[in-house]
Amino acid sequence: MRFRIIPACLFAATLLYSAEISVIDEIICKVNGDIITRGDVERTRRQMEANLRQQGAKGEQLDEALKGGSANILRERIDSLLLISRGKELNINVDQDVNKQIAEIQRQAKIADPEKFQAFVKQESGQSFEDFKNELKNQAMTSRVIRQEVGGKILIKREESQAYYDLHQDEFQRDERVFLREILVASDGKDTAAAEKKAKDLSDRGKKGEKFDDLAQNNSDSASAPQGGEIGSYERGKLRPEIEKLIWDQPRGYVTEPINVGNGFLTLKVEEHQKAGLASFEEVQNEISGKLFNPRFAPELRRYLTNLRQNAFLEIKPGYEDSGAAPGKNTAWVDPAEIKPETVTKEQVAAKQRKRRLLGMVPIPGPAVQNTGTSSSR
Repeated sequence: MRFRIIPACLFAATLLYSAEISVIDEIICKVNGDIITRGDVERTRRQMEANLRQQGAKGEQLDEALKGGSANILRERIDSLLLISRGKELNINVDQDVNKQIAEIQRQAKIADPEKFQAFVKQESGQSFEDFKNELKNQAMTSRVIRQEVGGKILIKREESQAYYDLHQDEFQRDERVFLREILVASDGKDTAAAEKKAKDLSDRGKKGEKFDDLAQNNSDSASAPQGGEIGSYERGKLRPEIEKLIWDQPRGYVTEPINVGNGFLTLKVEEHQKAGLASFEEVQNEISGKLFNPRFAPELRRYLTNLRQNAFLEIKPGYEDSGAAPGKNTAWVDPAEIKPETVTKEQVAAKQRKRRLLGMVPIPGPAVQNTGTSSSR
C-alpha cells in the first residue's frame, strides 16, 4: 500500500484556511424551492428606515413606524415568493412587460448605449443590471398573479353600484372643471423654428386621432411625459386666462394648436369636461366600482395567500415569525445536520436478502391455470 505524504506547510495552510471559513449569511426561512436569509430581512429593514426618514419621520414616530413595519417584513417576503412560485405554476410570462418597462426607463434616462445604461442602473439602484431586471420581473409576476387570481375574481354588479349611487349622491356633486393632457416641446437653447415645427406636427397628429398619451410619452419635454401628459383637472379661474379662453368651452377630445409659453410650445388636449351639479351614474360608475372593490380586495388577497401557505413547503427558523401564518400549518424548522442516518448491520442486510429470496418462492394463492402455449390476444 502506498501513502502520499502531505508537506507540513501545506497541512498548516489547510488548517488555517478551514479556520477562516465563516458563514456569509443565515437562512431563516425556506419557501418551496426558495430561501429567505437574515440579510434579506435586514436589507429590507434598512430600506424601510431610509424611506421613513426621507418622509420626515424621526424620534418616537420613526421608532414606532419601523417597529410596526418590521413585524411584517418576513410575511411580505414569504408572500412574494409564494406568488412568484404560483406564477411559474401558471406558466405566466412577463418578459415582454419587463422589456417595455426597461425600455421606458432607458428612454427617460436618454441613454442609448446599452453598457452605459447598465452602469446607470447600477449607480441608481445599487444593484447589478441582471439583479435589477430580475427584481422587475418578480414585481411584474406578483402583480399579474394577484390581478388574475384575486382581483379578476371580485365582481361588482351594476345593481350594487346603482344602489350605492342612489344612497350617496352627495358624494357625486361636482364643480365645473376640465381635465387636461399636455405635450411640451422645449425651445430653450434650441432652434425655436424647429421646436415650433415639431410641436405643430404633434398637434396635427393628435387632431387626426393618434393616441395623445403615446405622443406625449414619446415626445414631450414635460415632467408629465411618463404619465402620458396627464396634468389633472382645473376649475374655472385656475388656468392662465389666455389658455382658459382657448379650451374652456371646447368639447372632450379637443386638441389645441401649439401655444408659445416662453420656454417652448405647449399643446393641450381636453380629456374631459365635467359640468357643475350631480354627476350622472354613467360618469361615476367606475369610481363607485373602485369604492366597492377596495374593501373586498385586501381580505381576498390575504385569504388567497393563506391558501398558498397551506399548500406550500414552508419552514421558519426559531426566533422569526410569519405574521401571515396559516392556521394549523406546521412550519417547524428542520436542520439537516440533526437528521441521523439509520444504522444497519451486515447481518440485517443478509437477513433481508434471504427473506427476499424465500418470498420469491412462495406460491401465490389462486386458481390453477393450465399453460396452453397460446396467446389469448389473438
